[in-house]
This record gives sequence, structure tokens and C-alpha cells, in this order.
Amino acid sequence: MTTAGTPGHGPLAGVRVVELAGIGPGPFAAMLLADLGADVVRVDRPGGAGIGVDPAYDITNRNKRSVIIDLKAEGGASSVLDLAERADILIEGYRPGVAERLGVGPEACRARNPELVYGRMTGWGQEGPLAHRAGHDIAYIALTGTLGMIGEPGEPPAVPANLLGDYAGGSLYLVVGVLAALQHARATGAGQVVDAAIVDGTAHLSTMIHGMMAAGAWQDRRRANLLDGGCPYYGTYETADGRYMAVGPLEQQFYGEFVELLGVPELGPARKDPARWEELRESVAARFRTRTRDEWAAVFEGSDACVAPVLSLREAPEHPHLAARGTFVDHGGIIQPAPAPRFSATPTSVRGGPALPGADTADVARDWDVPRLTKDGG
Repeated sequence: MTTAGTPGHGPLAGVRVVELAGIGPGPFAAMLLADLGADVVRVDRPGGAGIGVDPAYDITNRNKRSVIIDLKAEGGASSVLDLAERADILIEGYRPGVAERLGVGPEACRARNPELVYGRMTGWGQEGPLAHRAGHDIAYIALTGTLGMIGEPGEPPAVPANLLGDYAGGSLYLVVGVLAALQHARATGAGQVVDAAIVDGTAHLSTMIHGMMAAGAWQDRRRANLLDGGCPYYGTYETADGRYMAVGPLEQQFYGEFVELLGVPELGPARKDPARWEELRESVAARFRTRTRDEWAAVFEGSDACVAPVLSLREAPEHPHLAARGTFVDHGGIIQPAPAPRFSATPTSVRGGPALPGADTADVARDWDVPRLTKDGG
């Protein structure tokens, strides 16, 4: 089902992906595939997906093309099946059973294309007592125990935006899943369904911590452990200007450099004595409050003390390291993260801005040989 790749478009050049429009983790997963060079056609619904953002600024739709198909109208499902017949991967994020009711479920699509990888993105998964319930990122990560790990003891858990569930536990696992299934399909000629549930992926992210807990090296409560802010040399500290520095010198050699540069070398031995951790925390906090964030950043610049300034979203692209690497790019006047990761032989790029709903119908109809798209508009 692949087409000839275009040089410079990434390692997935030639892979065809159909994305049934939704919000959140599905579009982000499709964006990642598009960033890696896949030809992603987003099937938008009439009236939009309801994200509440001007489509011109929805950069999770960059590097894609869009067609509008009304799946509830006559011929709508047939148009999607025509696309699925020519695709390598299809991604949908409906509640379980909805795609089947619309006529574009796995059986219908794979009847037309047995090699198709059908990726399903949900919060609760395709089965289980909660499978048909509504939900969002915060509920999914709450149930897996991960939300309960984050924040101060005695206070509500801190909400990590929707990065941990939607995108880490959801999108990234869906992408890994569909690419693994694509490899299998190419080797055997048989596609399959990939059930990517945010609860599964988010739970999987905590694998190391479950091992530590079983070994007695992790306490099942907030801010009581090495990596959750319980340790005074792994956390954040306020500076004189009300901003913050992030501190993480876990290893002895890095910790030694940290206390020297901070100006508290006498606290070196406190690292190995948890009974002195509160003393260490208070002393470190008092020192950081004596200078501004940027002054401390200058003190630690070039060191191995594992200390960094906590930057805002607007500040991050201007940091010299990120600027030198091109971690952020300006495309169409929108500063945005560049595609990641990086490839030596098949470099990626932001090739196009957000796909506007329906703007690419004629091109897709021609390139994918689906004339129905222009004849009846789906």
C-alpha cells in the first residue's frame, strides 16, 4: 500500500495513514507519524472536531492533509473505506463500538484491506467495566496511581497538564503499537487491531517505580522518595525573583560540585544521611533565595552539577542550547517544537502548517485515487 518516498521527508515517507478526526491523543499520534514522513490524511467532520482552537493554529495537524467526510451521510462510510483500502494505518479515537456503527470499524476496513493496521485510541480501552464511560486525561492517570504520586503531601495532587496521560501514555504508545504492527503486516501480509488505552500506557510508564516499591525502595505516598521531590537534591527551589531552579545531582560527583557552587560545601555529608535531609533542604532553599534565577543559572553554567533554570513556554525556545539544536522552529509565524527524534539518513521537518479542514480534498482524491471524494464530497 506504500507509495514512493520523497527524499528529506523522514523515515516513514511512503507510508499512508488515515486519521479519523478527534481531539487530543489521536491527532497528536497522527502528527508524530506525519512528522516522521507519513502521508497522513485527516478525515474531518463537517463543522470541525470541537477543539475550540482556530484550525490555522492547531499545529497538531501540521504535515497532514485534510478532507471533509460526513460519516453520517450516504456515501460517507464508503469514502472512508476507499481511503482505508489504500492505507497502511488507520487511527480512530471514538468510544468502543462507534466506528462499527458508522460503518468504518476494523472488520469493514480490513475486509477491504487485510494488511491494514487499525489503531484505536481511547482512555479506558476497548473492553472492561469503564470502556464505554466518558473521561479525560486526569481521570485516566488518577486510576493508574500516577496522579497520586505527584505533588506535596497533605495537598491535592499536582495536575501535570495533559502530558502524562493523553500524550505519553496515549499517543506515544499508539505510535509504537501501529509501527510494530506495520512491521508485522509487512512481514506476514496480515494487519491487526491495536488497542491503545491511556490507562494501559500510563500504568506502563510507572514500571520502574513498581519495581522499586516491590523492593522496598519506594514509599507509596507523595514527596517521600528519591525522584518525587522527597529528596532535597532532586527538586525545585525558589529564587530571589520568585522564579525557580531545578536541582538533580543524584550521583556523588555531581552532588559535590553542586554544594560547592551553591556555597554550602559543609553540607556535603548530608547527602547520605536522610536524618539531615530537612536541614539540607532548608539550607539549599535559603541559598537559592539570595539570588535571582538568571544569576544562579550563570553560576551553574558549564558545570556538571545537574542544575537548570525552570523556563516558561515562551522562554524555552530562546535558551542557547535549544536554539543551537533547533529544538523549536518558526513555521508560518508559529513557534513550535521541531519533529523528534532525529535521523541521520532520513531527516524530518515541518513541511506544512496545520491542515485546514477540507483544503486538500482534490489533491488526496488524485494522489490516493479516490475520485468519490470530489464527486460527492463524501
